[in-house]
Amino acid sequence: MHVESRPLSIPPLPVAGFDPLDDPVRASLLGAHAHLAERRGRVLRYPLDVAPFLSMPHDPGPADWQDAAALAGEGGDVPLTGAAPAPPPGWEEAASIPGVQLTGEHVAGKHDPDVVRLGAADVPEMLDLVARTRPGPFRPRTVELGVYLGIRHGGALVAMAGERLHPPGWTEISAVCTDPAHQGRGLATRLVLAVAAGIRDRGETPFLHASAANTHAIGLYERLGFRLRRTTEFRTVRVPARGRDGGGS
Repeated sequence: MHVESRPLSIPPLPVAGFDPLDDPVRASLLGAHAHLAERRGRVLRYPLDVAPFLSMPHDPGPADWQDAAALAGEGGDVPLTGAAPAPPPGWEEAASIPGVQLTGEHVAGKHDPDVVRLGAADVPEMLDLVARTRPGPFRPRTVELGVYLGIRHGGALVAMAGERLHPPGWTEISAVCTDPAHQGRGLATRLVLAVAAGIRDRGETPFLHASAANTHAIGLYERLGFRLRRTTEFRTVRVPARGRDGGGS
């Protein structure tokens, strides 16, 4: 399989009637994260060690689904973003999780002198914290997507948050997590505000996603000033086995 990662020859966003927040993965891969984009035809994705996200065009045809199958591989999972177009026959739905998207137009953020900038040397600790708290996808190179901040206690990383998707004018706050032994101390609040402050310093606006079932996190974000923009669905479909319908061969 040949995966191209050169500059994209795809019309830039926005297009008529398209809001970058409606498909922030595609908007990011055509913009601030274009240097990370892998593509086949009109299908875009992040390297798998950066993020699991793949973006279909808004009007996918059979050739696009074949390209998605080639990128993901037989039996591979394809997370659908944006309008989540229906896949061809033979593709299985692997997951479907109701979610929400919140925006922080009125969140000013607050710098915190106690937070530390995290980098490549901190990735083993970050991965360990994510494994214990499960805030969402985080891979060995996710830290390359933006600024990640943490709070340490006794030298150990006990909480973190950072920047993930980066559509024009916006930056997503993600990987918000706290070690269970240190929850209830306001660490997540401090980190979300600190990340938001850095985003605001660049003249951008923070936004974030959460599972609709995670009412505790949603309540925290709303208390900080985030407001619901839309409900969404985090869907993942699976490339069919060779020889079945759907362009998986």
